[in-house]
Amino acid sequence: MLEPSSDDATMKSIVVGSPSANRVTLTPKDTSSYFYSQVGCINAKTVYGGISLRIKAPAGTTFTAELQSSSTCSQDVYTAVDQTTTQLGWTFDGTEKLYSIPFSKFSGLDTSKIVTVFFTGFTKPVSFGPMAFYCGSTASEYIVTTTSVSAGPSSTVAAPTGTAPALVIDQFADSASNALGYWHGADDGMTLAWGTRQLTIKSTDSDYSFYTQVTGSCRDMTSYKGSYLHIAYSGTNAFTVALQQHNAACNESANPYPETWDSVEAARYASATGIYIPMSHFNIEFGRVIGVALKGFYKTDALVLSKIEIVPSIPAGFTIPNKLPSGQLVFACKRPNSFAFAIDDGDPQYAQQVLQIIKEENIKLTFFTVGAPLLDPSTNLSNVYREMQAAGHQIALHSYTHPKMEGLPDYASIDWEYDNDIAAVAQELGGLHTPYFRPPFGTEGARMRQRLALATQNDNPYVTMWSVDVEDWLWAQTTTPEQQLVSFQRDVNKGGNLVVMHYLYPSTVSYLQQFIQIAKKTGKQLMRVDQCMMDPNAPPL
Repeated sequence: MLEPSSDDATMKSIVVGSPSANRVTLTPKDTSSYFYSQVGCINAKTVYGGISLRIKAPAGTTFTAELQSSSTCSQDVYTAVDQTTTQLGWTFDGTEKLYSIPFSKFSGLDTSKIVTVFFTGFTKPVSFGPMAFYCGSTASEYIVTTTSVSAGPSSTVAAPTGTAPALVIDQFADSASNALGYWHGADDGMTLAWGTRQLTIKSTDSDYSFYTQVTGSCRDMTSYKGSYLHIAYSGTNAFTVALQQHNAACNESANPYPETWDSVEAARYASATGIYIPMSHFNIEFGRVIGVALKGFYKTDALVLSKIEIVPSIPAGFTIPNKLPSGQLVFACKRPNSFAFAIDDGDPQYAQQVLQIIKEENIKLTFFTVGAPLLDPSTNLSNVYREMQAAGHQIALHSYTHPKMEGLPDYASIDWEYDNDIAAVAQELGGLHTPYFRPPFGTEGARMRQRLALATQNDNPYVTMWSVDVEDWLWAQTTTPEQQLVSFQRDVNKGGNLVVMHYLYPSTVSYLQQFIQIAKKTGKQLMRVDQCMMDPNAPPL
């Protein structure tokens, strides 16, 4: 559940993975030692009948199982209900067995808001196996799958040889165009050094990308779905490879452009000299491919490229990893004739003005919240977002401390941001769990997408970008703040229908009503992001 689980250093020792996989062995210092596992603020009422887990303990072992519930979904203010192993009817004989903690034995527990499972009073060492909620009144066991997708390579070489011929995209012979005669180049700020049939890239920011196009419009590459994207390189492989998809009009003057892309982590598909990615690992519309992007560099080491091509097969002995879920990268609403305001972090002093404006305009919208200030009582943001939530607006995730997620150095750093943001939102907003996330600064890449799927326990979360930018970050504090209206109108005119803005600045808030009225004049229906995505879990319009 990606929630904290710990002994707070009260145990003499904790051994993970003993006596076998998916086990933890707890050796207490004394009977005051404890171990707990938080569960967010789960509503188990009418859904789950209890909790099951495997336990191995010597004969004569006793301890207490405690369930904690909180009317405010707080880990600190809760009601605890205890049952000893004797009261639960548990006995131990040194072998591992399945035991159950039925909620029916915990009188007074609010099963609609369970926050923690807590164990204490251990008289001897115990080993716990997988612990899970079970449905109904009959305890059932959670079996850990042995076929779940891992982050490492698979044990077998991937798909059979494709039927499409090889296609050389780029040999870096000309700084103006690639081997297909189409544009290639990089975002401002990325350092490019052109050599003889090679290109050296250095990036100091995970926002920067290098692009090489396969067309000047849309290219149907359906025939290449059984082939492999090959990148011949040396140096770093700490970056993302993306295959980009054009919008339905194949018009670069229309928003969004590109419409979307799918991203994979180069390092997972790399050998010392080559990167081979099955084209089928890019979850996009192959009828309108634009090109390849190398992006999300999270190290400053140089990358030297000598060829990018599509090939029908891979070298003998090369191992292809499993495709990891990478979610949906969305820049626009999917529902016909819909329009969504998605507002990021803000200043609490402007919150009431924002709420009043959207109440007057009679619309619902989405707020993306940062976790750390949500937990800071001095900001009053918890009350702000509870009020927004109560008014029917969608609350979604925006990281814990607002870093460039793909620029973080490792999985642990990315996970920490997600886990703490998810926990903060659940704790402060009534156990809310959501698969909607907006990357701070719009910095996206394969690692943050893959880890988001894990953190939200959802293979297809929404990485929510935008196709309408009011550019408050650029204009709000200048002598021409009205340029925010110009930016908004420009993107709406291009067909954009998913907004990014903040309520950090008084000028931006002062224009909010005009933004809304401009959107309404398009004839589109204004709604929350989950509604405009036609999410079946969204509230009805």
